[in-house]
Amino acid sequence: MTKQSKPSSSTPLRLLIVEDDVALANSIIEWFELDGHSCDYVADGKAAISLLSRVDFDVILLDVSLPYIDGLEVARRLRQVGNSTPILMLTARDAIEDRVTGLDSGADDYVVKPFALIEVSARVRVLSKRRTGEVQRLSIGSLELLLDEHRVFREGQEIDLSPIGWRLIETLARSCPNSVDRETLSFAAWHDEPPETNNLKVQMFKLRKAIDKPFKSSVIETVKGRGYRLLAKGTPND
Repeated sequence: MTKQSKPSSSTPLRLLIVEDDVALANSIIEWFELDGHSCDYVADGKAAISLLSRVDFDVILLDVSLPYIDGLEVARRLRQVGNSTPILMLTARDAIEDRVTGLDSGADDYVVKPFALIEVSARVRVLSKRRTGEVQRLSIGSLELLLDEHRVFREGQEIDLSPIGWRLIETLARSCPNSVDRETLSFAAWHDEPPETNNLKVQMFKLRKAIDKPFKSSVIETVKGRGYRLLAKGTPND
C-alpha cells in the first residue's frame, strides 16, 4: 500500500470498511476521515452482514479473505436481498479468474493489494457517483461515451461501433489513464467464451479504424507487453 498526496475533498460519504488486517484498515480509515468522510469498521463477514442489515452506506470496501464469511459470499448475500450499495473489493488475488469471480459475486470494482490509497479514493468517488446516477457519461479528451445509451462521440461526431467494439472502448475508458491487459479486454468482449487468440487483435484493429482513422490523432495506444490504453491527448496520425 502506498500513501500519496490527497486530491481535493469531495462530497462527504459514509463508508464501511470490512477488513481483518487491523493495521491496513486503520490506514484506510485515517485516509478517508482526513478527507472528511465517515467510516464504520468491522473485521469479519458475519459482522458486515449484520451491520448492513441495519445501516445504509454510500460505498463498501470489502476484503475477499475474511473470517467466518468471506467477502465473495458477503457480496452475494447482499445482492440476493436487493442491497445495491456499491462494493469495492480489496483482494490480494490478481489473476483474471479471481477478478471475474469477484465481479460475478456482486462487486462493482476491485483493487489489488498492495494498493495506493489515492487510487482507492478515486475508485470510491466513481462508485459513489454511479449509485446516484451522476456518472452517465465519460469524457476523455475529444472522446465522449454516453454509458446509459451505449453511444460514442469524438469531436462531436458519433461513431458507430459493434457491441464488441462498445464493450472494448467502455473498458478502456473506465480504466483511463491506466492500461488494460489483453485478458481483461478479452473477457469484456466475450466473457467466458473467447474465440481464437488473435481475435482481440482483429477487434482492436477495427476499433482503432473507427475511433482514430477519421481524425488527425490517435487516442488508442498499444502498451508493449501489457495491453492498451486511452490517451486524453492523442498522438498525431501519420
